[in-house]
Amino acid sequence: MILRAIPILVCLSLPAAAQTASEGARLAAGKLATAARQLDEAGGASDRVAALTAVIRAYEDGLSALRDGLRQVARRESSLTAVLSAREAEVARLVAALQAMERAPGPLLLLHPSGPLGTARASMMLAEVTPALDARADELRVALADLRDLRLLQESAADSLEEGLAGVQEARVALSEAIAERTDLPARMTDDGARIAALLGRVDTLEAFADGLGTLPGTEETELTLPLPAPAAGTLLHGFDEADAAGIARPGLVLAVPPAAIVTAPAAGTVRYAGPLLDYGNVIILEPEPATLLVFAGLDEVYARQAEILAPGAPLGLMGGAAPDAVDFLLGTVGGGGASRSETLYIEVRQGGRPVDPATWFAIE
Repeated sequence: MILRAIPILVCLSLPAAAQTASEGARLAAGKLATAARQLDEAGGASDRVAALTAVIRAYEDGLSALRDGLRQVARRESSLTAVLSAREAEVARLVAALQAMERAPGPLLLLHPSGPLGTARASMMLAEVTPALDARADELRVALADLRDLRLLQESAADSLEEGLAGVQEARVALSEAIAERTDLPARMTDDGARIAALLGRVDTLEAFADGLGTLPGTEETELTLPLPAPAAGTLLHGFDEADAAGIARPGLVLAVPPAAIVTAPAAGTVRYAGPLLDYGNVIILEPEPATLLVFAGLDEVYARQAEILAPGAPLGLMGGAAPDAVDFLLGTVGGGGASRSETLYIEVRQGGRPVDPATWFAIE
C-alpha cells in the first residue's frame, strides 16, 4: 500500500500558481486602498476635476485588477479542488500508510518473513520510499494550505470590493458636481455653433458630419506622441473595417468597456462637437491637431463642451449602464460574465477627411 501511494500527488505541486493568483488579488486590493486615499484628498485639491478624474481611473484600474485576480483565484481553486476530489481515494491510502508507519514499532517495520535477506531488502526499499512519501505528504499539506488560503482570500476580497464599488460611485458623483460648479473653465476657441447646427441638419452619416467639421476653422499646430493612451479602459471587440455580428463594418474600433466607465481625452485638443449625433448616442469629436479628428461615440453623460480646449486626461464623459453591485461583480469573476452588460465605445480617427486605423494611434490591448 505504501508503494502504491507514492505517485498520487504529482499533480498537486502547483504552489507557484496559487501564489501568483493570491498576489494578483492582493495587489488589486492595494490599488483600491490607494484610490480611497486619493478620494479623501481630492476634496482639497486645487483642481478637483483633474483630481477626481484620476481617482476614478485609479478605482477602475483597481477593480479591473481585482476582477482579474479573483478570476485567477477561482480557476486555481477549481483546479485544486478537482484534483483533490479526483484523487480522494488515493489520498486516503496515503494518509492511512503514513498513520500505519507512525503507529508501528520501529523494529517491526524491518522484519521480513523470508529471513535476514528479505529484511535487508525491505529495509533498503523502505529507505528509498520514506523520503518520497514524506515529500508527497508535504505536497499534500501545501495543496491543502493553498486551498484554505485561496478561500480566505476570496472572503477578504469581498470587503475590498464593497468599498471599491462604493468609492468609485462616490467619485463619479463628486466629479459631476465639480464640473457643474467649476468656475475655472477651460479656454475656448471661437464657437461655430450656428454652422455646426446647420451641418447637423443636412448630414445623415457620421462620415459626412466629420467631413463638414473639417472645413471649419481648426486648432493650432501641435505635436502628438503616438501611441496615445486609450480614452477608456476596455477590450477590443471589433477592429478597423471589421464586420460585427450584423455584418456591418465601420472605419473605426469598437471597445467593450465597463458600465459607467470614464472616458478621458487622450491628448490635448479642441472639442469640435459634443452632443447627440444620429444613432451614435452622445458623440465627442476632439481635434488634437489641424485636419485630425478623434471621434468617440456611445457616451451616456457628456462633460466636455463644444469649443473647449482640453488638456490631456481631461474628462470627456461617462459611459452608460448600471454599475455592477458586489454580487454581480463576483459572478463575473467566476463565469467571466455576470448580469451587467459591457458598454460599447466607438473610436474613429480621421486625417485629412479620411479614416485611418485607430489601432496605430492608441495603446489598446
